[in-house]
Amino acid sequence: MDAPSFITATGPRPVPAAGRLALYGSAATRQIEHEAATALPDHTLMSRAGLAVARLARALQPHATRIWVACGPGNNGGDGLVAATHLHQWTQEQGGLAEVVVTHAVEDESRMPADAHQALIAARACGVPFHDAPPADFDLAIDAVLGIGPQRPLGGAIAQWVDLLRATEQPVLCVDVPSGLDADTGVLAPSIGRTGGVPGPRHTLSLLTLKPGLFTGAGRDAAGCVWFDDLNAAPAGKVPVTAWLAGQPLAIRSRPHASHKGSFGDVLVLGGQGIAVHGAGMTGAALLAARAALHAGAGRVFVGLLEGDSTHPTHWDPICPELMFRSPALLLAPEVLRHASVVCGCGGGTSVAALLPQVLGAAHRLVLDADALNAIADDTSLQTLLGQRHGKGWITVLTPHPLEAARLLGRTTPEVMADRLKAAQALADRFGALCVLKGSGSVLAAPGEVPLINASGNGALATAGTGDVLAGMIGSAIAPQGASSEGVRDRVAAAVHWHGWLADHWDEDAAQGLTASRLAARARFPG
Repeated sequence: MDAPSFITATGPRPVPAAGRLALYGSAATRQIEHEAATALPDHTLMSRAGLAVARLARALQPHATRIWVACGPGNNGGDGLVAATHLHQWTQEQGGLAEVVVTHAVEDESRMPADAHQALIAARACGVPFHDAPPADFDLAIDAVLGIGPQRPLGGAIAQWVDLLRATEQPVLCVDVPSGLDADTGVLAPSIGRTGGVPGPRHTLSLLTLKPGLFTGAGRDAAGCVWFDDLNAAPAGKVPVTAWLAGQPLAIRSRPHASHKGSFGDVLVLGGQGIAVHGAGMTGAALLAARAALHAGAGRVFVGLLEGDSTHPTHWDPICPELMFRSPALLLAPEVLRHASVVCGCGGGTSVAALLPQVLGAAHRLVLDADALNAIADDTSLQTLLGQRHGKGWITVLTPHPLEAARLLGRTTPEVMADRLKAAQALADRFGALCVLKGSGSVLAAPGEVPLINASGNGALATAGTGDVLAGMIGSAIAPQGASSEGVRDRVAAAVHWHGWLADHWDEDAAQGLTASRLAARARFPG
C-alpha cells in the first residue's frame, strides 16, 4: 500500500477529498503519541496541539466576541486549556475585544495527567476566566471535553455540556474527536436529550493522526468538516495502519479509438422478482442495476428477470432500450456465466435462491446484493459454495447494508453498527470475498488486508434503489476483459467512491432531486 498522500504543511489543514489517507485507531495513535513524546521535551505535543486549536478557532470565527472552551479532566481538556490561554492572550493584546470563557470538569486536580495539570496552572497564571457553567451565549464553542480515551456513559456536568455542544446552533470546534464519539468505530454515546434547532457548523481538528471513527457510522455527522494537524510528529512507519480513507482521482479518461463493446465486458443482471410471484413486484431493482451498469461503461448488459409464469413478461426497457432481456435459463448457462460479470439479487425476492447454486458455482466475476445475500444467510450449503469461490481465484463482491450483514454473520444490526470495520472484515475473511458494507462511510474490506473507508456520499443517497445502482456500477467496474483479482479492489473502490461523488455534486433543484433512476443515468465513472 502506498504511503498516505497527505500534503505535509505546517498547521491545521482540511482533509482532502481525493487520494488515500492513513487512519489510525486509538491504540495505534497512543503508540505514535508515546514515541513522539519520548523524543520531544516535556509538554511539547500538548503545546503544539493547543496552539493548533487556537489558530483554527481564530480562523473559523475571527470576529467572535465570546468563545466558550469546554474542557474535560484529561489530556483533551489540557489541549483546550492551552488553546484558551492563547486565545485569551490574543484578545488581551487587542484590547479585550473578545471574551474567553472556560468551563473545566475536574474533581481532583492531583489526578490530572501531568501535561494537562501544567496547562491548567499556565491558564490560571495568564488570567484565563473560569466559570462553573457555560455562558448564556457565545459565537464559538471549543469541545475539549473527552478525547480518544475509553468511552464511558455521560453524566453530570460533562453530559450537560456535551448535550449543549451537540445541539447549539453556533459553530463548534471539536478537539481531536467530538466528545462521546468512539475514535475507532464511529459510535456516538447518547446524550441526555436536549432538543432545539438545527445544529450549527461543526468542525473537528484531528491531532497527530486521523481516526477511523471520524469517517464512518455517526462520525461524519458529528465531526462535520475534518481538519488535520500531525503536530510535526508523523509516524515513522512502524505503526500499522488501522484503515485507509479512500478517495480516487476523478478525471474521466477517454476510451481508446481501437476499442469495441467487447473491450468493456458483459454484465448479467439476475433479479427483479415479478408481481405474479407473490404479489409484490420488484422488477425495478434489477432494471436500476442494469441501467447503472450500462451507463457506468459496460459493453453490453443482459437482464434476466425472475417473473415466474407471467403472461406478459418484460422484454424491453423503454428508458434504456440498449438493455437486452433474456430468460434466466439462457443466462445461467455455464459458458455465459464464465465470461460475464454477474450482478445477482437486486429485487430477487425468494425466487433468487433457486438460481444461486448455479451462479455461485460458475460465475467467475460476481456481485451479490440484497435478496441473494439474504438467501445465502439462510442456507448453509450456499454459504459453503460462496466460501469455495476464493480458492478458485474467482472474484466475489458482497454489497450488504447493515441488516443484511447482520444476517450473514448471525448477529444483530446494532452489533454490526457497533464496529463497522470489524463486521466488514469478518465477512471478507469468512467468505474470501470483497465486502462493501454500505452506510455513512461505506467500508470496503478484503481478505487479510487493511480495510478502506469511502470518503464520498451523503444523505441524499438514503432513498430506494440507490443500492441497486451501486451494485450495477460495481458489476460494470469488474466487467472489462482482462479484469482479474489483482487490482479488483481498486476498481470496486472507484465505483463506490464515484457513486458517492455523484451525490456530493448533485444539482439540488426541486425538479431534479436525487432518485435512483437519475443516479443510474449519471453512473459513468472514471476509467
